Amino acid sequence: MSVFTTSDHVEIYYKDWGKGRPVLMSHGWPLSADMWDEQMIALAEAGYRVIAFDRRGFGRSSQPWEGYTYDRFADDIAELIAHLDLSDITLVGFSMGGGDISRYVARHGTTRVRSLALLGAVTPVFMQREDHPFGPDKAFFDGLRAALLADRAQVLVDFAPVFFGRNHGQAVSDGALAQFLQLGLMGSVRAEIESATAFAETDFRPDMAAITVPALVIHGDDDQVVPFEGTGRLAAEMLPDARLRIYPGAPHGFTVTHQAQLTADLLDFLRL
Repeated sequence: MSVFTTSDHVEIYYKDWGKGRPVLMSHGWPLSADMWDEQMIALAEAGYRVIAFDRRGFGRSSQPWEGYTYDRFADDIAELIAHLDLSDITLVGFSMGGGDISRYVARHGTTRVRSLALLGAVTPVFMQREDHPFGPDKAFFDGLRAALLADRAQVLVDFAPVFFGRNHGQAVSDGALAQFLQLGLMGSVRAEIESATAFAETDFRPDMAAITVPALVIHGDDDQVVPFEGTGRLAAEMLPDARLRIYPGAPHGFTVTHQAQLTADLLDFLRL
């Protein structure tokens, strides 16, 4: 396996496919780099070098007790980029991965970054606040963390149809639901609980101000997990050079349900 060791002694797994200008992809919760396989193949066949990694605590990476903050996630990305000596990168982040890449830019700048794509991302703010009346409230996340500790497998089984919109009529295979459960159970329950706290409570509005490179924002308007009005729409408004793509009827997991459309939009953006 391809792994590198971070400065705080955590092994991070990654896969590195193709040759060409680099695209680095950060996965969503509770998944791993494997969620990107279809996009990775398409982009690599189109002439790009595509790297996807398992966030610490997820997939095949180490499962440390600590380090589940967006500052540390961003530093892990910075160290992976340095390890591979990447430049002129397009960063792609899905769901909580959008927070990873936004915090990376805020902490490490854009010297190595060409562009950035936020896909169904939790940025700029996910949880309801006094000045942000959108999204789930704190009680929801408190309940989620308690449920994960009590019966994580059943939480993931129940979550998958909402994630992919099957409960709203999206055609999603049993295999896709089974893979969601498989990838979710590969991670550490500690990592999934602590990461839920991180993506719920982190305010990325200051990070948005640091993103000056061209950005692509894609969101489904039937996202039951990360509602568009409080995230994707606001992110596109805050970024100075943003291209917004709204997928009508699309759920949170549009990387599966709208795979061909997403691949086409990513390729169009990469050609800019």
